[in-house]
Amino acid sequence: MPLAVHTTGLTKVFGKQRVVDRLDLQVPQGAVYGFLGPNGSGKTTTIRMLLGLIRPTGGSATILDQPVGHGDARVLGRVGALVEGPAFHPYLSGQENLVRIDSADLNADPATCTQRVGEALDRVGLTAAARKRYRAYSLGMRQRLGIAAALLQPRDLLILDEPTNGLDPQGTREVRALLSDLNADGVSILISSHLLSEVEQICSHVGMMRTGQLVTQGPLADVRRSAHPRLTVLTKDPAGAETVLTSQGVREVSPTDGGVTGLLDDATEPETLVAALVQAGIGVRGFEVARPSLEDLFIAQTGEGFDVSG
Repeated sequence: MPLAVHTTGLTKVFGKQRVVDRLDLQVPQGAVYGFLGPNGSGKTTTIRMLLGLIRPTGGSATILDQPVGHGDARVLGRVGALVEGPAFHPYLSGQENLVRIDSADLNADPATCTQRVGEALDRVGLTAAARKRYRAYSLGMRQRLGIAAALLQPRDLLILDEPTNGLDPQGTREVRALLSDLNADGVSILISSHLLSEVEQICSHVGMMRTGQLVTQGPLADVRRSAHPRLTVLTKDPAGAETVLTSQGVREVSPTDGGVTGLLDDATEPETLVAALVQAGIGVRGFEVARPSLEDLFIAQTGEGFDVSG
């Protein structure tokens, strides 16, 4: 599969600290790639290297088939980016800020600047606040304006660092819908985030970072298979249910409030377990098989929760 982003052994060392350690990133063209990890895991440093903002200590990176560091001006014109939060002139309006950014783009036609700025503001829901000064914007509005700046030109790739930071639930849903629409139009998207529940709803591929290293990556469906589904049985006889489930190959069976839980093997059919419980005379009041969340997957890969710092 063609790759929108590809790194080989990408490494960044600050002093004695290895912030990014031999990273082999593969973002397929047309994918929404969730670049995940706790704060401090090396995600933002990786993005800054991809965009040519800092030089790697070792390894290489390619964006849209163009090596980073060689001909950046040509390839970066096809990339929209939001890194570590937007920065604009506080005394200018949102519209005026975007006009200045658009005017600095050598590939932009000045005759259509007003149209591009208006369309970008409309896509992020800031048309009504276009003439309001940036210093009066809320954190969520500032984040939206940063995304608008990344959309002033048609893009083949968007690289967004925490794009929903500061947004309320409604704003988060709107950004999620916007990114889905852009991806449907053929734009590849790399989203760095530590908000797993949000990314999980739109990403087709994921890569998980921990302390500078990539612990897993691939299509979300394939990565999910690395963590077994969790089975929950509600019953008045948890001891009996535990015995039956263990005999059927369910792992890590343990009692819960009102029943038992365990990890379901891929080869075990849930219907077989229900039949075995009933045949053993175990009264079943509830039976649920839950697919693992991204946080479950991260714990399965690293043994730690997602509140760790790298």
